[in-house]
Amino acid sequence: MFHNIFNPESWALVPFHFWSLTFFALGCIVGSFLNVCIYRMPLGLSVVTPPSHCPHCKYAIPFYLNIPLVTWLALRGKCKNCGAPISPRYFIVELLTGIAFLSCWLAFGSQSAWLAIVYAIFLAGLVCATFIDFEHFIIPDEITFGGAAAGFVASFFLPQLHHANSRVTGILQSLLGAVIGAGIIYAILRLGKLLFGRQKLKLPVDTKVVFLETSVHLPGREISYEELFYRKSDAIVLQARTVELIDRGYENVTVRLSPAVLKIGDEEIVPDGVPYLECVSGEIVLPREAMGLGDVKFMAAIGAFTGWQGVVFSLAVSALIGSVAGVSLILMRKHAWSSRIPYGPYIALAAVIWIFCGKKLFHALFGM
Repeated sequence: MFHNIFNPESWALVPFHFWSLTFFALGCIVGSFLNVCIYRMPLGLSVVTPPSHCPHCKYAIPFYLNIPLVTWLALRGKCKNCGAPISPRYFIVELLTGIAFLSCWLAFGSQSAWLAIVYAIFLAGLVCATFIDFEHFIIPDEITFGGAAAGFVASFFLPQLHHANSRVTGILQSLLGAVIGAGIIYAILRLGKLLFGRQKLKLPVDTKVVFLETSVHLPGREISYEELFYRKSDAIVLQARTVELIDRGYENVTVRLSPAVLKIGDEEIVPDGVPYLECVSGEIVLPREAMGLGDVKFMAAIGAFTGWQGVVFSLAVSALIGSVAGVSLILMRKHAWSSRIPYGPYIALAAVIWIFCGKKLFHALFGM
């Protein structure tokens, strides 16, 4: 019975563009759920409970006010109960996911309904990851690890994803893509850490740098330790004219803070026992990453769906897209924006290009 459901002859009994409309509508519905994921996942909240509600007044949204695209337009982007604005992101995600599902059907529906569905699910994951990464500079493990697992399963049951004739070949290609994807990005991460792993910031003379329990405060800027400390060896270093703790002070010493130890001059202190530290300095060195570990896991998930060819293509094209975007923003004098765009969205866009036209280009160039 399951085979008959996805038999191309069964789908051909209904006009092709009936399914086009169906895929678009289904994509918009999925996009509505993605909005829930985008809002709740970074906060560690359940995507199931409570039901959809206004984040401002907590008004529980009834089903008739939760129709994708239509509700946002009808309410003019405002909550029905309190009138608070609803971000255009909700409409954009629903529309974008609807277009993604429709595009998958138009591109692959004539070959296989299964293929169109799998690619549509893959693109939904890319949409979700992209918007979360834009806003929070993270890609949740539910998307990366979950995406990799979904890619393995899909490759086993649908080896056509990798132009394979057997399930064994399909899963092997998927595993190879995940390993190569994660491996390449991790190598770039390590090389970037070696070459560009420290950022020296010049500060106004006698600037107060305040270390609290969860973040360091610089003039006009607060940075959480989670953003700075990816590994135990990462450290914040400064040469301080004066240092003040709650119970004592120092003069003209080097301060080095890592996840494991706070070193002031020759004295070592457990950081958890220091709720407040104030330093006066004109320079600070911060650890930084060329890429985050989330990008490593994200590329593994992409490789599980696209294979090693898709990984190589996505890496090359994402670098090109990132370069063009960075140079364009600099020419537009938006230097700050160029440093605020995470790399995940570039990888996602490159993977989309691979799915729809990259394979033909790759095969034309390399004959593979």
